[in-house]
Amino acid sequence: MTEAASITIRRARREDVAAIVGMLADDPLGSGRERIEDPLPELYYRAFERVDRDANVQLVVAIDGEGTVVGCLQLAVMPGLSSQGTSRGLLEDVRVAKHCRSRGIGELLVQWAVTEARAKGCGLVELLTHQTRVDAQRFYERLGFARSHLGMTLRF
Repeated sequence: MTEAASITIRRARREDVAAIVGMLADDPLGSGRERIEDPLPELYYRAFERVDRDANVQLVVAIDGEGTVVGCLQLAVMPGLSSQGTSRGLLEDVRVAKHCRSRGIGELLVQWAVTEARAKGCGLVELLTHQTRVDAQRFYERLGFARSHLGMTLRF
């Protein structure tokens, strides 16, 4: 049984991409967006390389005591002019492997990101979660996040 106390958070590596995509696809919304194939489509590895090269983005994974990827999160630090030039941290793709949920791993990942954003000079951390993800909304509210904006998307 994987518990948060045995988790290590580290920067994602190319060899973690398949596990990350697997977690991204592991719900009704993600399963319609992602392509789980063997081998994994090269487009995911090209995307990983772009993310990995971006100095303002950190893609991290949670690793259990056996070395298995059991969670992930992406933190982007965005400088801005609003709020008197406040930089903000944007959390994306927070996921925990289905068999490891409700064990504190997601909370550990989010706490790591908040600490990291603060250390990088951010004045706030924001995230979006789909309106149908009611459990995720409760999770973020429990961690101190407040509903503040209405998110909108324009897909191409």
